[in-house]
Amino acid sequence: MAFDFTDIVEEARISARALMDFSEGLFNPTLRLGVTGLSRAGKTVFITALIHGLTRGGRFPVFEPFASGRIARCRLEPQPDDAVPRFDYERHVQTLIADRAWPSSTVDISELRLVIDYQRQNGAERTLTLDIVDYPGEWLLDLPLLNKTYEQWSRESLALSRGAARLPLASAWHAHLSSLNAEAPADEQAALASARLFTDYLRDCRDERFSMSLLPPGRFLMPGSLAGSPALTFAPLEVAEDGNAPDGSLWAMMRRRYQSYKDVVVRPFFRDHFARLDRQIVLVDALAAFNSGPSALFDLEAALSGILDCFRVGRGTFLNALFRPRIDRILFAATKADHLHHSSHDRLEAVLRRAVARAVTRAEDTGAAIDVVALAAVRTTREAQVTRGRDTLPSILGTPIAGESANGEFFDGKTEVATFPGEIPEDPQTLFENEDAFRGLAGGHGEVTDFRFLRFRPPRLSAEGENSATMPHIRLDRAMQFLIGDRLQ
Repeated sequence: MAFDFTDIVEEARISARALMDFSEGLFNPTLRLGVTGLSRAGKTVFITALIHGLTRGGRFPVFEPFASGRIARCRLEPQPDDAVPRFDYERHVQTLIADRAWPSSTVDISELRLVIDYQRQNGAERTLTLDIVDYPGEWLLDLPLLNKTYEQWSRESLALSRGAARLPLASAWHAHLSSLNAEAPADEQAALASARLFTDYLRDCRDERFSMSLLPPGRFLMPGSLAGSPALTFAPLEVAEDGNAPDGSLWAMMRRRYQSYKDVVVRPFFRDHFARLDRQIVLVDALAAFNSGPSALFDLEAALSGILDCFRVGRGTFLNALFRPRIDRILFAATKADHLHHSSHDRLEAVLRRAVARAVTRAEDTGAAIDVVALAAVRTTREAQVTRGRDTLPSILGTPIAGESANGEFFDGKTEVATFPGEIPEDPQTLFENEDAFRGLAGGHGEVTDFRFLRFRPPRLSAEGENSATMPHIRLDRAMQFLIGDRLQ
């Protein structure tokens, strides 16, 4: 696709910023790590656990520089970008340890700088600055809009909303849409009603009962200071993809506001933050898709493919670093592995690998390194064997969050319970082909049971003393080894 003038200007800005970052990196080697994920994937917990473990002496046997003792010290320093909020690490640690609660979700971009003093394998003393950039995955799904017209986006959004799983959720919006004439004079009240009903539809899709992932525009669900602005007051219309909007029409107004959304929201995020990343981890709550059924899993697959297509991936070269930065390592991480028995961890990983397989094949041709892992940044459960009749089931023990579960059970938030969540099929392809696979077979025990993933409280940890530095985890060290281990050799 040919660049328009706006694209040329944006590329020039990105190149100028890349040159500045490269110059600073000559004297202070820096790695910018992007951390993102769709709603409730655990971005805040991941960053908090990573920083806590590195600065307080966590147990990371697979993270070679740490396990071998070559990392002398890790310390937080003021972040470099004055216009970006600081990631509130200290408050999140307090929430996890003292309150035994989960931190609030990511709704805006934030940043944290970690400085790592280490010894190279040849004995030389070095320092690496790690800038961690936390941003909502919903923003990432907006990037493809840069290459789509309003008419293309309208057509795709309407087609998606008419799928079997989404159609009931879109009924109110569709009813309003059918009353609109795109070529009629611009009507502010019609635009406001359309945007409100369209946003309600997106919000319902994201509800944990349905767990849909493909939900652009992302800022409609987290508007921040832009709430109520014209840049967020538009919605799809029934218009021809190659049609012309009459001057002064509702169609022309919607198209203009869609363009403003790209100019005010999407392009600045891409230019100032996204295009500067060196490494990226994408956290995925695949278990939520399992709980919601096949439609949610297919939706997740489409979202992950769209996410990977957004990245400028490729082998890091001198010229790229100077003028057109590339992300040379991407890790897709299925979170909440502690909600499964360890016998299903590799299977959870295999499902995620299958979900990104086609997109990964395209990216690997560029020379970028891409991997998949199942992890729990903070482990909330222990494992046990539970006897049910003549069967012994591989189960987990944990303290569910207070409240009522989907099947009507009530938990007080204090009592530990044992649960058998079900087993993921050994062949992940079956989940993408057969709806019956979403009923977990109890490992040859002759019983069929639905997947049952509870939400657990964080583990009981000491704020002081020996236990303060050892947040339990699953494969967090493997993720760290892939993302930054090569830069600490």
